[in-house]
Amino acid sequence: MITRRTLIGTLAAATLLGTSGPGLAQEPVKVGEINSYSRFPGFTLSYRQGWELALDEINEAGGVLGRPLEVVSRDDGGQSANAVTLANELVTREGVDLLAGTFLSNVGLAVSDFAKQKQVLFVAAEPLSTALTWEQGHRYTWRLRPSTYMQNHMLAEAAADLDATRWATIAPNYEYGQSAVAEFKKLLKEKKPEVEFVEEQWPALGKLEGGPTVQALAAAEPDAIYNATFAGDLVKFVREGTTRGLFEGREVVSLLTGEPEYLDPLGAEAPEGWLVTGYPWSKIETPEHQAFLEAFQAMHGEPPKLGAVVGYAMLHSIAAAIEKAGSTETDAMIEAMAGLELMSPFGPFHWREIDQQATMGAYVGRTAVEDGMPTMVDWTYQDGADHLPSDEEVRSLRPQG
Repeated sequence: MITRRTLIGTLAAATLLGTSGPGLAQEPVKVGEINSYSRFPGFTLSYRQGWELALDEINEAGGVLGRPLEVVSRDDGGQSANAVTLANELVTREGVDLLAGTFLSNVGLAVSDFAKQKQVLFVAAEPLSTALTWEQGHRYTWRLRPSTYMQNHMLAEAAADLDATRWATIAPNYEYGQSAVAEFKKLLKEKKPEVEFVEEQWPALGKLEGGPTVQALAAAEPDAIYNATFAGDLVKFVREGTTRGLFEGREVVSLLTGEPEYLDPLGAEAPEGWLVTGYPWSKIETPEHQAFLEAFQAMHGEPPKLGAVVGYAMLHSIAAAIEKAGSTETDAMIEAMAGLELMSPFGPFHWREIDQQATMGAYVGRTAVEDGMPTMVDWTYQDGADHLPSDEEVRSLRPQG
């Protein structure tokens, strides 16, 4: 039987096991964590539960450098200005040793710029924009989740085999959505040059108008649709699209839709057969995932969503980097992040030095409804390391120095 102690040994960095809990020093190592808890609770609350589990494991195993690990958490409300203000307060008033978290890409980019100005380490958990580690990348920001490029690369490989030439797109009109569409179009055209994109819809985040949006997409008569909406916008799009027959006879490739945060609220109304990235938590039987699942359910009394995996892997990465660095000095932690290897609930991954992107991957499959509940079928795990461009291309995208 897998115990809590076994889980720590499997998923935490090995260096965390060298000290014992009772002897922890009083002065904690502080992580300043910022996220959009009030605006996007569907993702961020499970994410919080994930880092809470990791925090418990780390401190049970002796903390970091013989000191307890403490997370000082703040809610940015999904606003970039709020996030920067909070980041400044965490650094100057709370005296945190580093920053972590954020959800929306524009918020992540704002905190990243702050980290660069103040020369503080920032471990970005969720923001997906490639700009975070490429066009606007710098030595102080490291990103955990597979970027829009990485996930679109996974989807484009499968989409190229579809019997579809005419494509329409729909995505929220901000950094994440813009990046997602541009990258999918580029990657799909590279694999299938004859494709054409005949319609684009750009609803404001959280303000999708189902009727006009679906009508415009249908009028373009595409063979397939690429969708990057999520949360409430996804619910509106699915319901209106189903009512108006938009998805009948058409392939839909949908970024993030297989994540329980966004798939579960659709219930029995979930579309079937969409090609998606996601997290089929109930079907993954690897030892590392089973250990995580057991520990998470024991602590929180419910199954994890994808956010939980992100929060969990984020905090274990931070703890492992500090142990490797032997210090909370920023330059030492940055040096320790480069090449850092860990075991996550999804399997092993590492933090790349060239662009400070983690190689944790994603699951790709089809949506389905089983026993009245939405799920993923025909899924495979895609290693993030297999879906990144060459070092030469990364260097051309990323600022030098």
